[in-house]
Amino acid sequence: MTASTRELINLPPWLRPSIGRASDLSTVQRIIKQRGIHTICEEGRCPNRGECYSNQTATFLLMGPTCTRSCAFCQVDKGHAPMPLDPDEPAKVAESVALLGLKYVVLTAVARDDLPDKGAGWFVKTMTAIRDRTPGTQVEVLTPDFWGGEQAAEQQRQRVATVTRAQPACYNHNVETVYRLQNPVRRGGRYDRSLAVLQSVKAVNPAIPTKSGLMLGHGETEAEIIETLKDLRAVNCDRVTLGQYMRPSLAHLPVQKYWTPAEFDRLGDVARSLGFTHVRSGPLVRSSYHAGEEP
Repeated sequence: MTASTRELINLPPWLRPSIGRASDLSTVQRIIKQRGIHTICEEGRCPNRGECYSNQTATFLLMGPTCTRSCAFCQVDKGHAPMPLDPDEPAKVAESVALLGLKYVVLTAVARDDLPDKGAGWFVKTMTAIRDRTPGTQVEVLTPDFWGGEQAAEQQRQRVATVTRAQPACYNHNVETVYRLQNPVRRGGRYDRSLAVLQSVKAVNPAIPTKSGLMLGHGETEAEIIETLKDLRAVNCDRVTLGQYMRPSLAHLPVQKYWTPAEFDRLGDVARSLGFTHVRSGPLVRSSYHAGEEP
């Protein structure tokens, strides 16, 4: 028995989700494969993809399947020379949204530090294409931090503003973990930069809901989680997701702790007491889980 097989067998029972109906999975997989586009549901092997597909939601991964960052928790492929942008990708995503009858779509992306605007304009192009094709579909964005170059802080603000002015239904950017664990977990991301993204959204349009998320299980303490929640509320972050980190392979960071459903429930209550208006807290929760639902 391999080490990875033993780790899978030893998962707590609450981390063994149903894969969903085969028809829901195969329909989405066929449509995205035919068009050469990607979803984080598939690239990240999300445990909830069957449930989300059946509920008419999906999270599209823009700008290719290769990320210029090398975060130690992430399943997505890494590389310094990602593929050129597909000029037809926004239209392909919009067509897929229409074919699947999606009512709520989340657009995320690999980090593209190689692009002059780090991909901010591509989010806007894709949002526009979706709205042109299916005006009733709501679009949430889950962006990278858009960091890079000289005068990086100001450029980051401008890129965030570009996406914010396109009026997403929600602007999501994940801090991923607590302050102490940023370097070993994120490798390229920074806690203050992530808080700055969320703060910049509110500076441009206070009415747009902002959201962030944490993966638990990297060795953080409950006190550190609560401190992070307070930091998010300090920049007027409205919504939060808390989920369990699950090791994609033996090449990724090992899990330090499996938080129990009861612990997630307690942390969710803390988040609500701090003023978050939309809280999802549970072992299988991910950034886009039930994204289109009201609190």
